[in-house]
Amino acid sequence: MKKLIISLFAALTLSMAAQAAIQVYEFETLEQEQQFKELGNTLRCPKCQNNTIADSNAELAVDLRQKVYEMTKQGKSKQEIIDYMTARYGNFVTYNPPFTAATSILWLGPLFVVVFGFGFIILRSRAKKVQPKKNQSWDKDKEARLHELLNEKNNEDKQ
Repeated sequence: MKKLIISLFAALTLSMAAQAAIQVYEFETLEQEQQFKELGNTLRCPKCQNNTIADSNAELAVDLRQKVYEMTKQGKSKQEIIDYMTARYGNFVTYNPPFTAATSILWLGPLFVVVFGFGFIILRSRAKKVQPKKNQSWDKDKEARLHELLNEKNNEDKQ
């Protein structure tokens, strides 16, 4: 009985590993294979967000790879496939979104921050520093006043 349970457990464990098959794609030409690889590394998985469809194992990425494979086999160009994917999933599916009014903040924002920051630093460094008033001449009247104040202070301390 114990051997039966162990062999059943081993069979189930090994069968699960066998189901994790690697997808193999066959192409008619080397150009098609190259285009498929480029698109797999260019298109982003909408579910994973930071993985390409080639790197992701999400179901959506598998479906997208399959769609890219089918469209490549049909003879679609790289741009046609990218246009199809962006029409369906938006500009997010590409790592380099096109420059549009909606994406202008993504392209111009960092440039604005850098230019504004350097401009601010330059203006601050070139700004006139507040200069203290020129020393007024020290005359005998001021000297006499100073001695009076010191004498008053010394007299207060003694009392």
